[in-house]
Amino acid sequence: MSTMAQDGGRQQGAAVDLMHIVRINEEIKHVVAVAFRINIMALNAIFLAKRAGSAALGFGVLSNELRVFSNDLRESMMALTRLIHAAVSEVSIVLQGARQKELIRTTAEILPDASLLQHVLDRHQLRHAEHAERIDSLRRQLWLAVEDAARLVELGGILAKSAKIEAAYGGSFAVSLGQVSGEFDGVVGEIRQSLDKLRHSRFFRKTT
Repeated sequence: MSTMAQDGGRQQGAAVDLMHIVRINEEIKHVVAVAFRINIMALNAIFLAKRAGSAALGFGVLSNELRVFSNDLRESMMALTRLIHAAVSEVSIVLQGARQKELIRTTAEILPDASLLQHVLDRHQLRHAEHAERIDSLRRQLWLAVEDAARLVELGGILAKSAKIEAAYGGSFAVSLGQVSGEFDGVVGEIRQSLDKLRHSRFFRKTT
């Protein structure tokens, strides 16, 4: 394969990576919004448990744990966002470098002595390799962070299902507690779907 064809393939690969990164970021924003909803729901559930009294002590404890879960999840998503921003920066540099390299190559073709420009092209090649390595490192870090978030969401699912069980012992508040716990279960399921989309992103094709 010619050098020009290789460069074209790298530029196209970087553009595709950027597209996948943007989609990942949209899913992260969605999870953050849902985590905020869980936090509000958990606060309301805690107040409801207090009204129900001793019959809903277990439900109140689990509601508080779900609130902690929502905060932990938001922190996890913020860590992912920082990695995404770093990845966008690196991919943007690769794309800009590819355009500059193409301009230099075009200029070299019309000069009688392009030896100096060849040195510039060689330096571009080295810088590209460095940034490509950083992108792969960020790709791996993002994959591990998504996997950690997925494990955290499984814990949230266990808490939500446990809250369902505890709601049945809520006496006269059992129906109200059951509705709240059902909402918890549904929202955690919504987050799980978003994380499944992240895990199957083609951006991670080189890590799986």
